[in-house]
Amino acid sequence: MKRHSMKACNQFVADFEKVIKKPLKHFSKTYYTGVDLGTACVVLAVLDEDYKPVAGAYRYADVVRDGMVVDYIGAVELVRELKEELEQELNTELIYAAASLPPGTDELDGGAIKNVVQSAGFELTNLLDEPTAANRLLQVTDGAVVDIGGGTTGISIVENSQVIKVADEATGGTHLSLVISGAYKLTFEAAEKYKQNKQNHDELLHVLKPVIEKISSIVIQQTKGYNVDGIYLVGGTACLKNIETIIEKTTGIPTYKPTNPMFVTPLGIALSCTDQVLT
Repeated sequence: MKRHSMKACNQFVADFEKVIKKPLKHFSKTYYTGVDLGTACVVLAVLDEDYKPVAGAYRYADVVRDGMVVDYIGAVELVRELKEELEQELNTELIYAAASLPPGTDELDGGAIKNVVQSAGFELTNLLDEPTAANRLLQVTDGAVVDIGGGTTGISIVENSQVIKVADEATGGTHLSLVISGAYKLTFEAAEKYKQNKQNHDELLHVLKPVIEKISSIVIQQTKGYNVDGIYLVGGTACLKNIETIIEKTTGIPTYKPTNPMFVTPLGIALSCTDQVLT
């Protein structure tokens, strides 16, 4: 991946962070929404007809676990609330949305995620796996896109701009929080908050090293036999300071991450949204 493409990704995320705080109200013939139903956080990203960020909202929630919708009613209500909030801010109706799910869970849960998005009032136009969605923004031509979510780590291996393998394994942010909970004698919820505070990241890196090495071993296993010369980290868990250093050291593969990896996947989902409804 050329250096400028990460720069473009970082700029796009920075533009999105601005419109979360102050939405851009201008006429657009249509709007494209990315719905990211994460284990720890639900994110909606809205782009205009030129696929530029105009609004966004997110909320920490416990409606999905390990990529599976566990609170269907809660998920629908939350997505609907965020949709209505954004519609008020933009003074328009949001019709089209795309969504994503962890690789390999389509048969198990694709229907549930599709139903959540549709029940919240959207027309669903695309449903794709998370790391592939992230690469719509990253634009990696060769390498492995690794989406470290709350419950799982998803991997897309890309060669000549084509996804040639996707995989997903159960280790992610939830496992980091469980370790913090045990080490610091905190409830799971308190451990989650402790982890999200960037001021704690330096000390946490030592405590969490074994779990990060487990994530690294998943990457090693899934990329075996493929020519992977770069790892590109996305997902909320990748926000942990210097996680890329441990992954690079353990895998022996140069590892990169955007300035804010949390919003790469929802923005990639939004970029894959169209005005053609899925049948």
